[in-house]
Amino acid sequence: MNWFNQQLLHIIHPVSLIGGGSYGSILQDCPVLLFFAAVLSTKIVLLILLLLELGVSFSILKYISSSYHNGFYDLSQTDGQCNNVTGLQLPGVLDELFSYEGPLGAIFSEEAVTLHLWAPTAQVVRACIYWDPSGGDPLDIVSLEEVNGVWSARGPKSWEGCYYEYEVSVYHPSTLQIEKCTANDPYARGLSADARRTLFVNLNSDDLKPEGWDNLGDEKPALLSFSDISIYELHIRDFSANDHTVHPDFRGGYLAFTSQDSAGILHLKRLCNAGISHLHLLPTFQFAGVDDEKEKWKCVDSKILETLPPDSVEQQAEIVAIQDEDGYNWGYNPVLWGVPKGSYASNPKGPWRTLEFRKMVQALNRIGFRVVLDVVYNHLHGSGPFDENSVLDKIVPGYYLRRNSDGCIENSTCVNNTASEHFMVERLILDDLLCWAVNYKVDGFRFDLMGHIMKRTMVKAKNLLHSLSKDMDGIDGSSIYIYGEGWDFGEVAKNGRGVNASQFNLCGTGIGSFNDRIRDAMLGGSPFGPPLQQGFVTGLFLQPNDHDHGGEEVAEQMLAVSKDHIQVGMAANLRDFVLTNCEGEEVKGSEVSTYDGTPVAYAACPTETINYVSAHDNETLFDIASLKTPMQISVEERCRMNHLATSIIALSQGIPFFHAGDEMLRSKSIDRDSYNSGDWFNRLDFSYNSNNWGVGLPPKEKNEKNWPLIKPRLARVRFHNTGPSWVPGIIVMSIEDGHEGVPGLSQLDPVYSYIVVIINPSPTGIKFASPALQARTLQLHPVQLMSTDEVIKNSTYVASSGCFTVPPRTTSVFVEPRESE
Repeated sequence: MNWFNQQLLHIIHPVSLIGGGSYGSILQDCPVLLFFAAVLSTKIVLLILLLLELGVSFSILKYISSSYHNGFYDLSQTDGQCNNVTGLQLPGVLDELFSYEGPLGAIFSEEAVTLHLWAPTAQVVRACIYWDPSGGDPLDIVSLEEVNGVWSARGPKSWEGCYYEYEVSVYHPSTLQIEKCTANDPYARGLSADARRTLFVNLNSDDLKPEGWDNLGDEKPALLSFSDISIYELHIRDFSANDHTVHPDFRGGYLAFTSQDSAGILHLKRLCNAGISHLHLLPTFQFAGVDDEKEKWKCVDSKILETLPPDSVEQQAEIVAIQDEDGYNWGYNPVLWGVPKGSYASNPKGPWRTLEFRKMVQALNRIGFRVVLDVVYNHLHGSGPFDENSVLDKIVPGYYLRRNSDGCIENSTCVNNTASEHFMVERLILDDLLCWAVNYKVDGFRFDLMGHIMKRTMVKAKNLLHSLSKDMDGIDGSSIYIYGEGWDFGEVAKNGRGVNASQFNLCGTGIGSFNDRIRDAMLGGSPFGPPLQQGFVTGLFLQPNDHDHGGEEVAEQMLAVSKDHIQVGMAANLRDFVLTNCEGEEVKGSEVSTYDGTPVAYAACPTETINYVSAHDNETLFDIASLKTPMQISVEERCRMNHLATSIIALSQGIPFFHAGDEMLRSKSIDRDSYNSGDWFNRLDFSYNSNNWGVGLPPKEKNEKNWPLIKPRLARVRFHNTGPSWVPGIIVMSIEDGHEGVPGLSQLDPVYSYIVVIINPSPTGIKFASPALQARTLQLHPVQLMSTDEVIKNSTYVASSGCFTVPPRTTSVFVEPRESE
């Protein structure tokens, strides 16, 4: 029996290593081993002892340990051969020694409730049981027992309906201390209203099931093939927060989808009849940024905002002042993946969010929609031992989050990147998907920043979901469709952390990814390029704006290349589809290149391509068309561009994807990132009275650099006789109002839709022509026509040329009467 096995026989707990046995002196002399013995598991200490046996120099370990500080081993004082050594990162060791496939979370049986928590680096774990969702003393404090890294406890059935929180004593690398962390259960399925305690909720309880819930699997809308899918992306709060046909208690929440006669539901029914099959809901899990208790929200007075000019900075200032204390956020701030968001429930307390979420899914299925959830497994909002939104990093510090070679958390997604390449992170993702599919009967999943998740994880997810059956699980898993953002960037780019779920890597998996090629070709440039760069539908070469595209010849070539990209997209972005390109050559889709040389096509089958031209990210379709097109074009022309773009998406092979409101010319006042811009900038109006254009300059944080471009476009007032070719001394101002059925502007004046004011200070009459003012039904204002001033009556307008004649030293006002309605 070797030395290592002898140690294995008598080591019961890491603490027993300290000062005991023939090797106690080694531990006392080597702080590295003492550190591991004190805060980590027996197996990890044994691993280091094994390294000693295998010949790793004890003097090296001892030297490194003496140099440990601030999470690193600093060897800068050596002979110059080594400057520093990074601290240890343990996920690989934990995966090797403690991978676990047994029960986790709260497990309910007829006799008891059992708790299971994976926390292999913890010293002590206790569960504090409470009757109340906040405050009060614990009913009980239960110490969990550890076996192979899993801590468990058994409690009475009476725990159901109570709340609990974990106290985990664990070494945290961010503080270099043993910390007592208070955390929710990573496998929580319910929460208190303040999200600080986990609810003991049995999702199989009949009390939490709407009538007919167990049979919903038999009522799902028909789906013969994934090729029949068409997707409509919608934010839960956007759908009904401003819909006065919805009961006030239900607005902005789950139950609004059960209001069968509301304006929003009637609109959804029209979309369903038009062929939309799947309703994609932005994040619905527990996220940070919106308090679940509505009475704590702050709000603005929209009546005051409505009185402000359309290009004013005041609206955004009012919204930004309360944006972290109102009821609005897109929800890409994940805290707990497996709990419905409480702010969307009529009552965030107890199990109401579970019941109401199920009612929403059932109602949408019965309308004719399958329901897609937007899942955000690529990052977490909180980390560290003290952040109230931190959960996983309190339970097993340093394991769930991806780190760089310096030991720092990777933040390329935005913050706290997760590491699906680690076994228990992947397991948590898969378990969470199963929970939503089986317990909430959802029909698909959209993966945010899917490229930051490993391909292996995505393929496992697809296979696991497709293995579900109505007989065993109550749903037909083979009809669950998954797709996501296959962007390849950050530390995972080019398979930097393993084969990731990027666009090219997913070829042949049947998993869909968003096709940014067709979007960029249609609109021009990219969301990160020059804002005025034009594309196929926004006037490139054919109706140029003021952006320098490199001259006519270059612009014409860009248009031809854009057409190639669009044609590949319309053929489902298939790698092997053959087309004749703009050079007259027969090429495959994979042989058509983007501007940086990347192949345009990457899909092996049509259902691997999600074709879209707009989504919740970036400006709405109507806004981007209004930004990129020449300012002088009419609202009607912008509307036609909007519908031209959506027609291309609708008629393309692959899966068509539409942002909510595209069909209604939705505007966010040219806000490029409205994630936290409140209801004001995100309003949807299913009464069709307004498309929300011109409700103020968009919030400063993400838009200020474009304000000089945005401001003149939002303004109703424009000046035409400007620039170096101006007619000397003449001021020409136009004012546009909204038109019925054309919601580019809200309607303020019931009599006139357009006004032109021309001021001529010259001692002689003038003629002024503008293409932007052609083909209108302008006439001299009735007051001036009936004036006793005979000179002013000589003012004229010719619609065919857009030419005005104005007498000397005269102000002429031309108006366009509304058609009789």
